[in-house]
Amino acid sequence: MKSPLVSTEWLHDHLNDHNLVIIQATISKIIGKEPLIYSDPVHIPNAFKVDIEDDLSDLTSDVVHAFPSEQQFNALSQRLGICRDHTIVIYDDQGIYAAPRIWWIFKSFGVENVFILDGGLPKWLKENKPTTTEYRAMPEIPSAVNFSFNSQNVCSLELVKQNILTKQFIIVDARAAERFSGLVPEPRPGIRSGHIPNAINLPFGQVIDDICYKSPETLSDIFDVISHDKFRPLSFSCGSGVTGCIILVAAIIAGRSNVSLYDGSWSEWGSIPTLPVEL
Repeated sequence: MKSPLVSTEWLHDHLNDHNLVIIQATISKIIGKEPLIYSDPVHIPNAFKVDIEDDLSDLTSDVVHAFPSEQQFNALSQRLGICRDHTIVIYDDQGIYAAPRIWWIFKSFGVENVFILDGGLPKWLKENKPTTTEYRAMPEIPSAVNFSFNSQNVCSLELVKQNILTKQFIIVDARAAERFSGLVPEPRPGIRSGHIPNAINLPFGQVIDDICYKSPETLSDIFDVISHDKFRPLSFSCGSGVTGCIILVAAIIAGRSNVSLYDGSWSEWGSIPTLPVEL
């Protein structure tokens, strides 16, 4: 799999390409890191706004931030005017936070040429690259392209339950060590503390240097500790499927391709009292 990242230099050089679509990924609440706060609106020019909760979560599901339905995803991609020959770059205003989740959703619906801006808006601003105060308006003529969901990219609750016995894949949890070990309460009410049995903890901050991903070599060393077998399936989890995508992308950068997301993550597992929990 080719690198999921593009640099700020690359985006700046291609800012006016006719087939480029830029998306700013947004989410209402930042968990697990100190959020960057902006006093005034600031965006990369020509960026559409796509919100994880409002635009790309199945609000009919009981699962927090559940993957969108195929119909929901296609409705959004058509409103954005996305066609198969477009190159899509996704960024967020925290550096690396919400963008990997939207990237994985796009990849899971078969969008091939989609990338994450490494360093996001903070790096763009540090380099004094051009900005605007307005998002791009939706095109007047939508696209008619339909994308199909690849269910192999998302791991279900049933598969995770079976995996406790079969151990066919490794669950890697992106939450902070204190949450993983049950030393602090979960931020969402009604969710137990602890982790899925046999899961391995990799807090998402460990794969990032400030606002950018660590180097492929460093990330490869991190994932070698989890498993020396580069083909061993890995399924990523967190609180609600957002920061799990940060370490999922890190695994891909490190050369791991057999990856999936446990979309329900701990907000689903920890809310079901009959499921086993480790501390």
